[in-house]
Amino acid sequence: MTYRELAVPGAYEITPTQHGDPRGVFLELFQGSAFAAATGHPLTLAQANLSVSAAGVLRGIHFADVPPGQAKYVTCPKGAVLDVVVDLRVGSSTFGQWDSVLLDDVDRRAIYLSEGLGHAFVSLEDGSTVTYLCSTGYSPGREHGIHPLDPEVGIAWPTTARDGSPLTYQLSEKDTAAPGLTEARESGLLPRQEDVDAWLASLRG
Repeated sequence: MTYRELAVPGAYEITPTQHGDPRGVFLELFQGSAFAAATGHPLTLAQANLSVSAAGVLRGIHFADVPPGQAKYVTCPKGAVLDVVVDLRVGSSTFGQWDSVLLDDVDRRAIYLSEGLGHAFVSLEDGSTVTYLCSTGYSPGREHGIHPLDPEVGIAWPTTARDGSPLTYQLSEKDTAAPGLTEARESGLLPRQEDVDAWLASLRG
């Protein structure tokens, strides 16, 4: 299992080693020791979520108040999604920047994003299944969103599905009504880098 830090600090692409034979495939989805070595702290699992999405479903950009925030370790055991992380930490040198990882049932990569980062993905195939290991449980009053099509963020979302057909984006009512990056920043909704740093320091003990 290898870790590669993305262009947004605190986010990692994780590539597992797959062991295949005529019976199928086996891989280690998560290794606590490797995770701690890469990130500098353990991942405390408080909740595990699963979503199933039709092609074109676009979820995000979601984030949570820090502290405690919500770190996520995300995989796609069936189908394919383009998974995106956005730096929403006010005061970060990469504020507003994004990076992406293709998660699918071929390479079976994962993505980890630490507290203070925004998360979004678009499904590239009907029935794409995404699992999320979360460091904190669901807390609706502390969870927020940025519009995933905000031109200021400028995510280059794919326009074609895995089979080459055109994608038509489908957003929830909540994501459609989400503010843009500037509006969220001016309203004080976004996490601050100093608060994220303090929280991560507490995790490192």
